[in-house]
Amino acid sequence: MGERLRIHPETPQRRFVEQAAKCLADHGVVVLPTNTSYALTAAPGSRSAIERIARIKQINPDKKLFSLIVPDLSDIARYASVENHAYRIIRRFLPGPYTFILPATREVPRILLAKRKTIGIRVPDHNVPRRIAEQAGGALLATTMRLPEEPFALSDPDEIERCVGHQVDLILEDGWGEVEPSTLVDLTSGIPEVIRTGAGDPAPFA
Repeated sequence: MGERLRIHPETPQRRFVEQAAKCLADHGVVVLPTNTSYALTAAPGSRSAIERIARIKQINPDKKLFSLIVPDLSDIARYASVENHAYRIIRRFLPGPYTFILPATREVPRILLAKRKTIGIRVPDHNVPRRIAEQAGGALLATTMRLPEEPFALSDPDEIERCVGHQVDLILEDGWGEVEPSTLVDLTSGIPEVIRTGAGDPAPFA
């Protein structure tokens, strides 16, 4: 059974942040709160952790249904190529409840890349995932804490522990979360395209 810890959403306890980062470095799977739903996270280059998450969600790990959480806007260029038009949009909406699809750089592990060689990038408006991403080396692989056949993400920490506590290494919780994922917007063509509507208002991209 994975350990469960209560973490402060605004000033995360340093020892918990360091514990999560070490767990990720050891190819662990960690459940984290974000500004949208809870997320399953792993080190971006850990195939074993990615495969564990895929089993939890009953998805094909080769479908590339993962995004990267980075600590700050200044970290995005490490993992994605950002043209001027895309940067203006990103600067306006991040940190926030959006994930933006961008061309990936060589820093993104190949196991995360689809044929188009793009990657979803998030900067959540939540200190826990951002501080852990920073401590873990710059990025976290993340996917919504939603189980197969469920219409919404799990939001109750007790339910998360009951459903996946035996399949993950660490659960960091800060109370009830939201049930919707981030809104997913593709910026690769020069014209924003909403791929998935979630917690972020899609109207600006209509």
